[in-house]
Amino acid sequence: MAGGGARTGRSVTSRALGVLEAFDAAHPRLTLSEIAARSGTPLTTAHRLLAELTAWGALARRPDGRYEIGRRLWDLGLLAPVQAELRQVASPFLLDVHTATRDTVHLAVRDGLHALYVDRVSGRESVPVVSQVGSRLPLHAVGVGKVLLAAAPPDVVEQALQAAERQTRHTVVDPVRLGRELAEVRRSGSARTSEEMSLGAASVAVPVAVDLPDGRPVVAAALGIVVPTHRAERDLPRLVPVLQVAARGIGRALARTEEFRSPGS
Repeated sequence: MAGGGARTGRSVTSRALGVLEAFDAAHPRLTLSEIAARSGTPLTTAHRLLAELTAWGALARRPDGRYEIGRRLWDLGLLAPVQAELRQVASPFLLDVHTATRDTVHLAVRDGLHALYVDRVSGRESVPVVSQVGSRLPLHAVGVGKVLLAAAPPDVVEQALQAAERQTRHTVVDPVRLGRELAEVRRSGSARTSEEMSLGAASVAVPVAVDLPDGRPVVAAALGIVVPTHRAERDLPRLVPVLQVAARGIGRALARTEEFRSPGS
């Protein structure tokens, strides 16, 4: 162990975090060998770390021998402000939109070059989607992501445009075309996608803006809705005002929270 640590310069903590980072939306359950390979950790070290993480509750071992994220990390994650405060404030508005439309409603924030989904409301009539609460999907391929990217700093926009990868045959990955789309999002105040992340699904999204105490507006999140593609042309334009009303309500409620009332905001 000591030799491995000296050779790689990785601490015990960084190795444990590397093991946890081996899991993602595409790999929610992994074997010991898969975790070792994905985290770049020697097999014996991975085995020891898995035993400790499982004993603590960060991971859980399934009957088939594979590992998955444990309840302890879920409990801790719920304490994060992006989960607790934002979801608490926004939840009634998401429910209102879903009740009025019966479609899947999303709330997301930007996490690097990804849209992190912090809340979702759907029902039996909603079109199936790949996103779940906690999912991280590429900004350029989803409606809420394009809204968040349009409001991001120029260096983030540049990185996203250059790193854009195709998710379906309809995903827009050309930097020039994406740049034009983002300019239109800033002009119109909404973003639309059609089968860019999931075949058969189209989306529209709007920003959730908060006015800071000094008067500066910031985009704190994005609110979106997903419909089947055969309804897109008919329904998406009329859903924009519905989302904008809800987004304004969320923004006003967020402005009253401690995070946005603090002098350092």
